[in-house]
Amino acid sequence: MSQWKGVFPAVTTKMTPEGKIDAAAMQSSLDRLVRNGVSGVIVLPMLGENASLSVPERETVIRLAREAVGGRVPVLSGLAEITLDAAKANAAAYKSFGAEGLMVFPSLGYKTDPRETAHWYREIARAGLPIMVYNNPIAYGVDVTADILEELIGVPEIVCIKEETGDIRRVTDTYVAFGDRFSVFCGVDDLIVESCSLGVTGWVSGMTNAWPAECVRLFELCQAQRYDEARKLYHILTPSFHLDTHVKLVQYIKLAEHLVYGAPEWTRAPRLPLVGEERARVVRTVQAAMRSLEAT
Repeated sequence: MSQWKGVFPAVTTKMTPEGKIDAAAMQSSLDRLVRNGVSGVIVLPMLGENASLSVPERETVIRLAREAVGGRVPVLSGLAEITLDAAKANAAAYKSFGAEGLMVFPSLGYKTDPRETAHWYREIARAGLPIMVYNNPIAYGVDVTADILEELIGVPEIVCIKEETGDIRRVTDTYVAFGDRFSVFCGVDDLIVESCSLGVTGWVSGMTNAWPAECVRLFELCQAQRYDEARKLYHILTPSFHLDTHVKLVQYIKLAEHLVYGAPEWTRAPRLPLVGEERARVVRTVQAAMRSLEAT
């Protein structure tokens, strides 16, 4: 199975003002990400409004991504379902659409206990695609702990953990418990430098959608142990990275993309465009970073 490493943006799904998939904008943004050095892309993450799309629309997104990427980097898909039957069926379907790996959420409809969580991932792995475990107990209430990972060691398809607990100690604890059995990816933009210092091999990033070259540069500086330079760039980007941890990260990051390179900012209801002071605050934050980057 694959061993992923590098920067894997969680890709936003570009839409028209009417809430339809904007195929041209989607493919242009994906090509931009690859040309700027990302090591993989993840379509249909939570940031990609996965739960708001029908299965035919998800098929469209995956096929658009495979076509735009053209084999240059792996194309992963988020898998976010309520029931195990739906998760297994869609894992197989996404594979047939061209997904080369899955970032698998826990069940969205029920807070599984450890035995149920291990069963969930073990069964989805039967589709035969490499899996990144999406571990975000803050948002989804399920924590894939070391005890659960112990149950999954023998499942070769489970290759990576997206570490999003917010507890930076979890990176080291995972390596102590399992060595290099699992790749560990940072899943929080505003913890990337801290996570790199502890040895993560990759980064699932939201704001890379807006600034791919700069985020790849930040990750590479950390990997090269050039932390003095990395911190300077991190200080510029961190106020914008904080936007990645908010419940409205979809609207925030799409607005950032719009400001930085003109991508459409439209979302699908119930998400609505930002207005008033909230919008002004995001604009100020992103534009401050844009000015600082231009000055460096």
